[in-house]
Amino acid sequence: NGSTKRGWKYHLYELSEELGRRVSVCHYPPGTSKWNRIEHRMFSYISLNWQGIPLETYETVVTLIMGTKTGLKAKARLDRKEYPLKEKITDEQMAEIPIVYDEVNPEWNYTIYPSKEAMEKALASRKRKDQK
Repeated sequence: NGSTKRGWKYHLYELSEELGRRVSVCHYPPGTSKWNRIEHRMFSYISLNWQGIPLETYETVVTLIMGTKTGLKAKARLDRKEYPLKEKITDEQMAEIPIVYDEVNPEWNYTIYPSKEAMEKALASRKRKDQK
């Protein structure tokens, strides 16, 4: 789910369309995923829990994630869905996405709307507020 990934934006648009809701996205800047609190709070305990155990099956990994002994509560399940690799999202598909980039760091912050009409309505509403 990177800020430059076409598939991420296109499939997020499909989800937005399906839910009938806008989706606002704020990516971490490149190279800063270490700032993600969940990685510090959760992954260290999970790693301690499976220390010395061979991770030979998905079931082993899922069981170990759920079984920390520190009081940390984690849920895990294996997603067996097969996802296409190296999917090509065309320029035409990208042009379909009703997306508005934020003024601040637009490469990382944007909102995807379920339809062009919803996007235009939101932009018109924002413009009216700005004029007041």
